[in-house]
Amino acid sequence: MPMDAREIENMIKAALPDAEVEIKDLAGDGDHYAATVSSSAFKGKSRVQQHQMVYAALQGRMGGALHALALTTLTPDN
Repeated sequence: MPMDAREIENMIKAALPDAEVEIKDLAGDGDHYAATVSSSAFKGKSRVQQHQMVYAALQGRMGGALHALALTTLTPDN
C-alpha cells in the first residue's frame, strides 16, 4: 500500500522536530517521491549520514510501502 506524502512528512518531523520538509509526488502514484529536508541536526554530518537519519525516520518503509525517494538534505544555513 502506497504511503501518503503527509505521512512521510510527519514521520520525518517526528524524528527531526526542527525539520523543514517538502515532499513532491513524482509520478502521481504515491510510490515515487522527492523530498527536501532541512534540519540543524544535519550540521557536521556527511551527506550519507544525513540521508541515513531520514531513512531511519521512515522506520524501514523504504523499499516496501515507499518504493522510491529522491532525497535532498540541507542544513538551515544552506
